[in-house]
Amino acid sequence: MFALKQFANQHPRLMAWLVLAVGMVIILVWSARDVGLLPGQWAALIVATIGLAGLCVWIIGWEDEEEETQEQS
Repeated sequence: MFALKQFANQHPRLMAWLVLAVGMVIILVWSARDVGLLPGQWAALIVATIGLAGLCVWIIGWEDEEEETQEQS
């Protein structure tokens, strides 16, 4: 547990990406469970969802970077 906390403190964006991606994939699977997708389609949707989660964390991080540069000025 200590190692997980230490990793989260050292890499907050990776942890945010992981948590957001897991949540988004769970929502995806739950909402599309009765659609009848093929395994390749599931894989493509899950990969796209994980990529989208990464983009969301990256875009949210822009605001943090702007605040840090304003504080340093």
